[in-house]
Amino acid sequence: MSVGASKLASICVVGCGHWGKNLVRNFNNLGRLAGIFDADPARLAEVGASYPDVRRFDTFDQVLDDASINAVAIAAPAEMHARLAVQALKAGKDVFVEKPLALTPEDGQLMVDTAESHHRQLMVGHLLIYHPAITAIRKLITDGSLGRLEYLYSNRLSMGKIRREENALWSFAPHDISVLLLLTGQMPIQITAVGGTYLQPNIADVTLSNLLFENGTRAHIFVSWLHPHKEQRLVVIGSKKMVVFEDSRATDKVMIYDKDIAWRNGQYEVTQPKGTPVPFDADEPLQLECKEFIECVETGRRARTPGEDGVDVLRVLQACQRSLELNGSPVQMMPVMAMAAGR
Repeated sequence: MSVGASKLASICVVGCGHWGKNLVRNFNNLGRLAGIFDADPARLAEVGASYPDVRRFDTFDQVLDDASINAVAIAAPAEMHARLAVQALKAGKDVFVEKPLALTPEDGQLMVDTAESHHRQLMVGHLLIYHPAITAIRKLITDGSLGRLEYLYSNRLSMGKIRREENALWSFAPHDISVLLLLTGQMPIQITAVGGTYLQPNIADVTLSNLLFENGTRAHIFVSWLHPHKEQRLVVIGSKKMVVFEDSRATDKVMIYDKDIAWRNGQYEVTQPKGTPVPFDADEPLQLECKEFIECVETGRRARTPGEDGVDVLRVLQACQRSLELNGSPVQMMPVMAMAAGR
């Protein structure tokens, strides 16, 4: 990672498409946007028109050769992440890469090793880690409010956006996997996954992945782009209490519930749980994520979502994909602790 005296981040966003535009907006609002590049000249011109004082680069080599650019934020197609990041790291730039970090754990590890050998930052865009709601839920876990983690599940469902280059698992699940690894503090030891392919050959539209952790905690991730309405829901069941995060709700997005289950007269009696809203900050997660990258570039501090986290998520995705291709056969993983800072 970067070391030395504090410096101002001078960032070029590489890839100005659907999500890249959001990075451009945030880095510009934070006063650190120095350049933009996109391989599509028309898109580059369209986005650049809104930022007339920001330099437009015609080629990626120009970005690499410009000494005034000390960091890049990559929002190009996922299959290009590893190549672009390695080139930028070797050119002495700190690098932010949107999820997924790469398409294989091996490529992800190459990126991590390159960052280490060139003393540069490598940060992965696991956006939900910066969501104030996830921060609030993690606090409930770490302070013991929920008790021992028993079961977690995450649903990420919508009607579209349907992709042709990746399935719903790789498109949606990186968000959920990163959160589950953060909240459990572990890598799973066994994974099973099943899915359905309905629109395009060999591209799953719906997948359900089940994760088993060494301490007995279980989790599942349900993703689909063939769902009649949008649903983004995370449920965490503890031995004491339960918490639900529904990001698609307008208000009371995080609710905590009592877990009143008692053995009486030879049977379990359950009291209908009452929910209480959990307050959390209203900061935009993407702005917090961009601030994190800026601070890491300027101070040399390790990111909350370093490249190693991206490799962890890729290892889980790869195991899910392998089980999916084996029609749900279990895939074993080594019980390695998750690597995110502070877990």
